[in-house]
Amino acid sequence: MFTPETAPMGAPEMGTPSPAPAAPVAATPPTDAAAAEHGLLLDERRRRICELVRAHGRVTVEELARRFATSTVTVRQDLGALELSGALVRTRGGALARREEDELPIVIKQTLHHAQKMRIAAAAVAMIGEGETIILDSGTTTAEIARLLRTSKLHSINVITNALNVAMLLSDVPAVRLIMPGGILRRESNSLSGYGAELALEKLQADRCFLGVDGLDPEVGIMTPHLPEAQLNARMIAISRQIIAVTDSSKFMRRNVSVIARVEQLHMLITDTAARPDTVAELRQRGVDVRLV
Repeated sequence: MFTPETAPMGAPEMGTPSPAPAAPVAATPPTDAAAAEHGLLLDERRRRICELVRAHGRVTVEELARRFATSTVTVRQDLGALELSGALVRTRGGALARREEDELPIVIKQTLHHAQKMRIAAAAVAMIGEGETIILDSGTTTAEIARLLRTSKLHSINVITNALNVAMLLSDVPAVRLIMPGGILRRESNSLSGYGAELALEKLQADRCFLGVDGLDPEVGIMTPHLPEAQLNARMIAISRQIIAVTDSSKFMRRNVSVIARVEQLHMLITDTAARPDTVAELRQRGVDVRLV
């Protein structure tokens, strides 16, 4: 008597199509692999933390520890040091950005967007001619201009500045004749301003004025948070043949309480290539020569 073989358990029955093999599941890439920044030096890491806080509004200790492949103890030390310097506000488990209206100390400003400021400064220095008189306003980008002037091939130039940090960078450069107008010191920006400074500028003339700005809006103008500095900047503009604003694109469409000048008073703006195209187009429409570097 013929007895059919029993199919092994789990095998498909005769005439029943085999199920298609399951598609392999794609591995999920680690979320922070692309963002990991390992092996940064102390100042580089703290500069990046400042940029991340400003970009996202908040950071956590755990996220930063993963990003920089360092311990949470080290990150807490970084955040504590940055809070002491005024760069951010510490919270439980992380940090928050300072409010937009709060002015950052200059020691923090000089760490932000540093690569862009160096490119802007290089483009500015390339414009300076032998024997010229230039004005360097206070600011971190103008300080980068001063830093490059230390090693430039110019034999003789006159530099008028109201900025202590700029003056210190140029004080021992033989090719530079340094002129400071005096005034009242504002520690937040390392700058001198006030009636005495404005009066000292009245009898001077300059070929070019390089202005750092805290805010730029084509409809409003270029701005700063301190009224006496705005008034001194206006005097700088009045005695200069060419007005050049030097600022990274993070200052675009930001407003401050004191307007230095309308954008139509600028001959040129040197900024970085991340500048908003619509803002650049409007500035050019208003007669400003915008140079992207």
